[in-house]
Amino acid sequence: MVDMKAIFSKKALRKFFFRWMVVNVVYLMIKASVEHEGIGFSDFLEPTPIFYYITAFLFFMVTWEYNDRLIKEQMKPGRKGLNLKTSAIVFGKTMLFLVPLTTGVYYLALFPLKETIGIICEDPVTEFLGNIFRAWLLAVAVIFANLFYFSLKQKEALTQQMDDLRREMMASQYATLKNQISPHFLFNSLNTLTSLMYEDRDLASDFVTRLASSYRYILDNREHDLVPLQKELAFLDAFIFMMKVRHKEAVQIALNINTNREMHVIPTLSLQMLVENALKHNVYSKEKPLKIVISSIQDDALAIRNNLQKRELKEASTNVGIRNIKKRYAFYTNKQVLVREEQEFFEVIIPLLNEHITKIDLKAIS
Repeated sequence: MVDMKAIFSKKALRKFFFRWMVVNVVYLMIKASVEHEGIGFSDFLEPTPIFYYITAFLFFMVTWEYNDRLIKEQMKPGRKGLNLKTSAIVFGKTMLFLVPLTTGVYYLALFPLKETIGIICEDPVTEFLGNIFRAWLLAVAVIFANLFYFSLKQKEALTQQMDDLRREMMASQYATLKNQISPHFLFNSLNTLTSLMYEDRDLASDFVTRLASSYRYILDNREHDLVPLQKELAFLDAFIFMMKVRHKEAVQIALNINTNREMHVIPTLSLQMLVENALKHNVYSKEKPLKIVISSIQDDALAIRNNLQKRELKEASTNVGIRNIKKRYAFYTNKQVLVREEQEFFEVIIPLLNEHITKIDLKAIS
């Protein structure tokens, strides 16, 4: 059904009147250039000028609206937006729609229906060619003006998106740091260390070394949102060691990374956050261990998968950790962080970023 409210909204009415004024200005300019003698009011009431005014109005409005729809379709989420290639496609589709329409209308009006309409012209062939040439030329001007207008809007939207992402990323960086240097994590680590001091002093010494290196890594990289994969995995190795000491056989974490660790970067603490996310949302014991596997997918991504043994939480999960990671990735790339939950496992796939990445990778604007 046609949405009448949308048709008669203030925005739609303003657009209609603006385009109608453009039609009037263009029509008067063309009429003044064709008829060198003075133009009186009566000249607009003859069948010929009425026909040309109506057709100019219809061609203008239909072409403009059709072009609008093609552009908006191209700018929908998930599409490529406006660039040189897509703009050429929009231009071609609009002209393919307009050319047969104008040719057919002017041919019928100037030949079979000339007498019926009451059009006066000395040379129908010349008039026909002149009419379609003017219609096509005006259509090209309308299409290019429309593409330019929407390209500016797209650029403004992308600039705003980049600013929003920058603000969100800085907030995410702060939230990440705050979460990782939490008193809760430090308390658990110190509690484990206290027990080890009475049970195994060598292991306690190793635990202190790993704990110190973990906090050194966090402090050294608190202002860096991206770190080399090699450094993140070295930190994760210390973190895994502490988790194994604390939870023993109840938690099993395996790494299967077959990619160049020096040529890729990832958001700081993203792997540790995903491991902690698995620990938070699952129950585990020696009899039913939580198995977490971190593996590479060619040179494109890392998959963090764990078996599902869901914990009954008092409050519904807000997925803050995963949302945090998604926002941080969105600042640098259009590649998506994928989350998949099946009956037996939960998996998060994060892209591997090139070591030279320095800025947002958004759609090109021609």
